[in-house]
Amino acid sequence: MMKFRENEDAVSPVIGVILMVAITVILAAVIAAFVFGMGSNIGTTKNVAATAQQQGTNIIVTYQGGADAQSVVYLAFSIDNAIKGYSTDTAGSIVGPDTTSGISTKVDVGTSWKFPGGTEKKEHVVVTARFADGSDQVILDTFV
Repeated sequence: MMKFRENEDAVSPVIGVILMVAITVILAAVIAAFVFGMGSNIGTTKNVAATAQQQGTNIIVTYQGGADAQSVVYLAFSIDNAIKGYSTDTAGSIVGPDTTSGISTKVDVGTSWKFPGGTEKKEHVVVTARFADGSDQVILDTFV
């Protein structure tokens, strides 16, 4: 009876080389992503706030300011997913949602805006701030 010997010596080195190449390619892709800035698309959060309260049948939104208050260009107001307008001056005026002409370059801390609201259910109030760098951030998302 003849005994055949299988030569398995070459299998381990081939698998080892394939694994080493795969690890090198994956490592190179991860390093390239960080070097070329693909991992740095996360923006910074601005620090500003607004409050909303119900007064009778009206909703009063007040801009509270914050550390980044000087860079706020305007505020956009939405109540129950309907855009109500944009801040236009420091006296609490707004301009309609179909036009943005007249938007100021500064919103004073403590300025308030009054919107008609219902008394039957809670209103969903969202205030978004536009900043000088062109970014937008929701600064209030609440029910009153």
